[in-house]
Amino acid sequence: MLMNGFDNGVLPLLGFAMLALAVVAFVLALLAREDAYRAADKQTKTFWLVILGVTVVVDFFLGMLFLEIAGLVATIVFLVDVRPALKQVSGGGRRSGGSSSDGPYGPYNGGR
Repeated sequence: MLMNGFDNGVLPLLGFAMLALAVVAFVLALLAREDAYRAADKQTKTFWLVILGVTVVVDFFLGMLFLEIAGLVATIVFLVDVRPALKQVSGGGRRSGGSSSDGPYGPYNGGR
């Protein structure tokens, strides 16, 4: 009884979460510049697009657990290691030139 609920409830949700994560990583890899991969000393953009694209296809169509787990590992490596390096090289992240007391519409002056 418990395994039936697990197979029909939790596993499809985990599969959907892995698919969504892979799609997000694929889009982020697609939007990054090619030269940022070289500047960050990571694999090429084409390499990551192929790996993440295969992950999306496997998660969406095949549903083979071993390949899904391998794709999940590749997705996590991209999101945790490659993407922060790309953002650092591309100048992403925090805006430069502002102070820590700046708000979204300019400097905060304490209500003066």
